[in-house]
Amino acid sequence: MALRLGLGLPQTGTYDLTRDVTAVARAAEELGYDSVWVLERLMRPEEPLDDMYLVPGLRWAGYFRSVADPLVTLSLAAAVTERVRLGSAVLVGPLHQPFLLARALGSLDAASGGRVIAGLGTGWSRDEYAAVGADHATRGAALDELLDVCAAVWGPDPAAYEGRRTRFSPSAVGPKPPGRIPVLLAGGNERALRRLVRRADGWLPSMLTNEQIAATRSRIAELAREAGRDPAELSTTLRTSVQLTDRPVDGKRRPHRGSLEQIVTDLAGAARAGVQEVLLDAQLTCDDAQELIETAKALREAVTEAGL
Repeated sequence: MALRLGLGLPQTGTYDLTRDVTAVARAAEELGYDSVWVLERLMRPEEPLDDMYLVPGLRWAGYFRSVADPLVTLSLAAAVTERVRLGSAVLVGPLHQPFLLARALGSLDAASGGRVIAGLGTGWSRDEYAAVGADHATRGAALDELLDVCAAVWGPDPAAYEGRRTRFSPSAVGPKPPGRIPVLLAGGNERALRRLVRRADGWLPSMLTNEQIAATRSRIAELAREAGRDPAELSTTLRTSVQLTDRPVDGKRRPHRGSLEQIVTDLAGAARAGVQEVLLDAQLTCDDAQELIETAKALREAVTEAGL
């Protein structure tokens, strides 16, 4: 099966939201991309409680200062496209009130003709949790409750649920998704992988090497078989940060940074590691929407020429 390609939409403060999101979404569809994607970041604290991604000494990226709301961004993209799927990589689920997020995703799926992919995770920033009044210590349980609420809200009426954060009596809740919204879960620790096998349609790793992907997919397959589930049911969608350079990068380099040939080699390795779809996010390394579109075009053509 051919490797599917997704493109990250421009959400950061260097882009003009009045025109760039729709321009890039249209271009992605015209270029043959399979999907468009958003991320979620709420803020950039001046004195954060945690280092970025919990990596000791790593300062928070400057682009955290301004990241457009993910569902607003996907709604803009949905309005000007007909085919590309609309994914989140990722929504930090516990930052949202479960019923309202489930209903918003269901409405977006209905409005777009069934194109939503719900990529969810627990996040890592205690500052973001504090900003919305959510409990960082119980984030795993909060994600489980969100998944339960989504199943209830997206399922047949009357819908009902009683949990820690969400309680609603049997009710009609619409609009309903026209089909089944795929749920992808981020995370790579044992607890996250066990939740993935129990609750999701696929795994959504970010910025990993192909060796790391292959090793984790092997563990996912083991857990799936233990749970009586076919590992082939669980997809892998890789989020990448792409930096296209004019010349090959010599020496040690991070994945998906370098010339077209080097990036295509990385993507071929991802496919061999079992990845079905790769999200190419170049918004942070492009100066404007036109450069982002040109980069997306070059990448799409190179992948096609390589037969991936």
